[in-house]
Formats: sequence, structure tokens, C-alpha cells
Amino acid sequence: MTTSPEQSAPGWVRRHRRVLTIIGISVVALLAIAVSAFLWWANDTYPAEPAGLAAVQEDPRVDLDDRGDVVILRPTGEDDGRGLVFLSGAKVDPQAYAATFQEVAAEGTTVVIVKPFLNLAILERRPLDAFTDLVPEVGSWAVGGHSMGGVKACSYAEPGEVDALVLLASYCSGDALASSTDLDVISVSGTQDGLATPAKIDDSLADLPASTTVVRIDGASHAQFGDYGVQPGDGTPTISDEEARESISEALVPFLDPS
Repeated sequence: MTTSPEQSAPGWVRRHRRVLTIIGISVVALLAIAVSAFLWWANDTYPAEPAGLAAVQEDPRVDLDDRGDVVILRPTGEDDGRGLVFLSGAKVDPQAYAATFQEVAAEGTTVVIVKPFLNLAILERRPLDAFTDLVPEVGSWAVGGHSMGGVKACSYAEPGEVDALVLLASYCSGDALASSTDLDVISVSGTQDGLATPAKIDDSLADLPASTTVVRIDGASHAQFGDYGVQPGDGTPTISDEEARESISEALVPFLDPS
């Protein structure tokens, strides 16, 4: 009768191999659980508030085109030839920014709201033209984002690619743009923001061009830059969502279309 290499090995070797096998299976199982948990967490998004989304869909001045990974808002009236590629905040459905940019689009600027890879902008690897090519009639582009989306937007703000950067309750992760002289930048934040706090915004301004337009909305919280309800860790707003959106529009409309 023949014996296998496993059977002929000393007992301690067989025990060692069994232990390694058990450890290997356990590690794979733990990794599978961790990946599954991460995917569940990343896809547990903040959805758009139905009433705000319905108001945009019913607005005759705006056309909303939801393509799954992007939401495109176009003016139905006169087009100013400008566009904004906007990256959603972490785990926020792009539809939640339709209400934010309703007036911007109604005034003539096309807005492409991006749903980043796995709903996390820091994982997004598509080039900017993957979004700008969706609206070839637009001649001049800005890029921007909310929260984590704004951090990623800073990396797209290359000279010659875009001429403006829009940061909503956000900031750049480094000072690569600080010395830029051909990029218009606006930073809009809220005084009640518990995530991108006023102190964090103030500290980040040194990373932006000296010509940056800084707008602070008194009483606005982090989540009010979208329309998706309450966000854990945020501050308590002292103004209504409608008042916050009005202030955001008052800042962005003239910035995006200075003519």
C-alpha cells in the first residue's frame, strides 16, 4: 500500500500544514467579510429628498437627464455656453444636488453632477473629458464638488482644462493651486457646518489662489449644500433649506456666468 506525501510526513508537519490551511481560510473569509461590509457601507447612500427632486423635474426652465452615473441639468431657455462638472459628496446620490443647482441651470449654465466610483470621489479615476464629452456643445468648463467631491475636483482643476473651481463646504488637500493666476475659484461654506467646519475652511484658504472668492452662509450646515436630509456629525442649521439654496444660488450664478 502506498502512502501520500501528506501521510508520510511527520505528525508535527501535518499539524503545521493544517494550522496554516485554517489560518489561510480564515484570512480569506475575513477579507471577504470586510469587502462585503465596505461595499454595503459605500452603497448605503443618502438619497435625494423627493420633494426637492420633484420640484426640479417639474421646473419648465430646466431639463433633468438622469443617466445613472451622472445627472445632467440643462437650461431649456438660453444657454450661456458654460458648464460645471460637479462631484457628489461621499455616499450622496447625485440627484440630491439637482435642487442645489436648479437656479444655476435655469440661468443658462449646464451642470453635470457625477456619481463617483463606489460613491466615493477619492476613488474616482475617470478623466474629466469622460464628463465634458457628454455635453459637447458647452464651450467653457468649471469643475467643483461638495465635501469629498470638492477635494477630488481640485485634482481636475488643470490650467487649460477648466477655467473655474467651485468648492461647496470643501477644500483642496494640498497647495498645488495656491499660485495659480488663471483659475477663478469660489469657496462657499456654512457657519453651522459640523464636518467642513469654519475653522477647517479658514485653514484651507492658504491652499487656494489669493483671488479666491470666499462666501460664508450664516446658519447653513454641511448637508444643506445638497438636498438629502440630516447627516451624522453635522451641525444644526439655523436657516431653512430653501434659504440655504437661495444663498448658494446667489453666490454661484454670477460666479459661473460673470457676463
